[in-house]
Amino acid sequence: MVGTIASNLQSVRSRIDAAARRAGRDPSQVRLIAVSKTFGADHVRAAWAAGQRDFGENKVQEALQKIGESADMEIRWHLIGHLQSNKARKAAGAFACIHSVDSVDLLRKLDAAALETQAAPEVLVQVDLAREDTKFGAATDEARRIVDAAQTVQAVRLTGLMLIPPWNDDQEQTRPWFTQLRELRDRWLGDGVPHASLAHLSMGMSHDFEAAVEEGATMVRVGTAIFGKRDKL
Repeated sequence: MVGTIASNLQSVRSRIDAAARRAGRDPSQVRLIAVSKTFGADHVRAAWAAGQRDFGENKVQEALQKIGESADMEIRWHLIGHLQSNKARKAAGAFACIHSVDSVDLLRKLDAAALETQAAPEVLVQVDLAREDTKFGAATDEARRIVDAAQTVQAVRLTGLMLIPPWNDDQEQTRPWFTQLRELRDRWLGDGVPHASLAHLSMGMSHDFEAAVEEGATMVRVGTAIFGKRDKL
């Protein structure tokens, strides 16, 4: 397992590097997040041994157990799944970055929790451009309200936007969604939103991260291409 994960990581990093260079970008601008959801701490250790430092989890409770089991390693944990507001306190203190803020109320609860726990997580606004019933995320207007509200918070730090586009095996079909998110970010920057608040675009997964990088992703969330297929729960 250790050798397979190391080999997979090297392959993914090479593909990110090539995609960035095709777009005239510096590959170091792209952060690879290894999505370890449903995999055990042994898989995290194998990836860490291969140099991986950023890991993503979908569920707070599963992540907290894994964080405890890997406390001896220096890891940046990312929450990439939907966050219920009643778990804001646990999340604020556990994650370096929370990618799934989708309401002003959740933003404020995270900020209050971060103040209470003396944490300072980065947060991203999850934007739902396709308005899919099965997906979480804020519509564009609500996303802008969250971005504006984030200029007044005290502990959390807004650093960008996140997107989960409609699923398609063909990354050329998901590319337009990545383009839309980049253009939305650029429009808001033009409106005067501070660059630090929109520095990151978290978009792209195992099946489409190369297109995402070519369209400006600064964070890609890759699980299957690193750890293999998950057992269906």
